[in-house]
Amino acid sequence: MCKLKEMISFTNKNFALIGVAGYIAERHLHAIKETNNNLVASLDKFDCVGKIDSYFPMSDFFTEFERFDRHIDKLKREDIKIDYVSICTPNYLHDSHIRFALRHGAEAICEKPVVLNPWNIDALQEIEKETGKKVNNILQLRLHPSIMELKRKIDSEPKDKVYDIDLTYITSRGHWYFISWKGDSQKSGGVATNIGVHFYDMLTWIFGDVKENIVHISQNDKAAGNLKLERANVRWFLSVDFNDVPNGVKQKNQRTFRSIRVEGEEIEFSGGFADLHTISYQRILEGNGFGLEETKKSIETVYNIRNAKPIGLKGDYHPFCINGNK
Repeated sequence: MCKLKEMISFTNKNFALIGVAGYIAERHLHAIKETNNNLVASLDKFDCVGKIDSYFPMSDFFTEFERFDRHIDKLKREDIKIDYVSICTPNYLHDSHIRFALRHGAEAICEKPVVLNPWNIDALQEIEKETGKKVNNILQLRLHPSIMELKRKIDSEPKDKVYDIDLTYITSRGHWYFISWKGDSQKSGGVATNIGVHFYDMLTWIFGDVKENIVHISQNDKAAGNLKLERANVRWFLSVDFNDVPNGVKQKNQRTFRSIRVEGEEIEFSGGFADLHTISYQRILEGNGFGLEETKKSIETVYNIRNAKPIGLKGDYHPFCINGNK
């Protein structure tokens, strides 16, 4: 314990991280380091976590939740307070790990989607009241310069103007995807939740609440529909199927296609993501993180998409549906 106390700077904040072996976790490690804070302990059932050495080589690591829980409790009794718990675990575990953080007297910083169901948010809000601690959600698209500029532009336009938007996001995944938790809709929430929730958050943030939610396609590898918002009609298409990538993109040996077109004009936001987690952490540390109330709309949207009956290729559907429909 003496070495641990020497490692920790009591002027900075102490972090624990759950799900440190995951891909997105390195952005959190980087953000903790860049904001001059300390990673005290981390947890993952997988032990391929050598990346920790580049950031916090002296921090403790556990592969069993019970030992991690005991360690955090031991630190508390040694007057080493965990201020934040960062959560990078599979979607269906977020709810449990958030409650763990709050009950240990820490704030939670959780990857999206914060939970899978709207009523989970209601329950977490009750625990926030009980503990006085906050749940912060990573919604980095709200901090992207191009998206922030789009919001400023829309806010300056007449309030009764309704925009036509096409959202297309294809991020090809191999066979592993459907064997992993991401391919299990009970654990990930399906394609619309797993890869789309931050887009729905961004769109409702800019264009207002959902008035109508129509689903044209709902499959394990793709989904499509039409969202009628207060100030926009959004045709959306999300896929992890390489066959849906446009030929011109394939010819460049690329496996991802991302596009947002507003009134036919492309919004360029392919770059600029490198530091958004660090900016998110800075805002959280200042007390300006995105909370549960701000994420509720997007969770309601993906829940309704997940439970809707697809109508097929009827009405105003996304053009990619023609090739993507099976």
